[in-house]
Amino acid sequence: MDWKLEVVLVPVTDVDRAKQFYAGKLGFREDTDYRAAEDFRVVQVTPPGSACSIVFGAGMPGGPPGSLKGSQFSVADIEQAIAQLDAAGVGHSGPVHFVDGVMTPGPDPQRQDYATFLFFDDPDGNTWSVQEVRTPAR
Repeated sequence: MDWKLEVVLVPVTDVDRAKQFYAGKLGFREDTDYRAAEDFRVVQVTPPGSACSIVFGAGMPGGPPGSLKGSQFSVADIEQAIAQLDAAGVGHSGPVHFVDGVMTPGPDPQRQDYATFLFFDDPDGNTWSVQEVRTPAR
């Protein structure tokens, strides 16, 4: 039996601002913007190439805005991800790798899979990491 992670709930304060960030700045596909009532709205966006979507809205369960930490995107080219974030005006950490457990600036010198990261926040302070994986293990 397959267990597929298909949605990550992101707690936000302003749905329109979050939609502009994820669909506008990051260029994620807008799947739906559904309003069932004045105080209930669900927006679902999907990163290019991902089978997992991001959902945010109003009147939904979840933690306080900005409480999502540690969720991770995987990209084949960290430099291309950096260029996309830069072009969109999204601040980020720049590439980092770990040496003896210490985060060190710059990409992994051998450009090993799963070894180079960058980090960025959405407007509410939800923190995302991006990991370079050129040849996935699966």
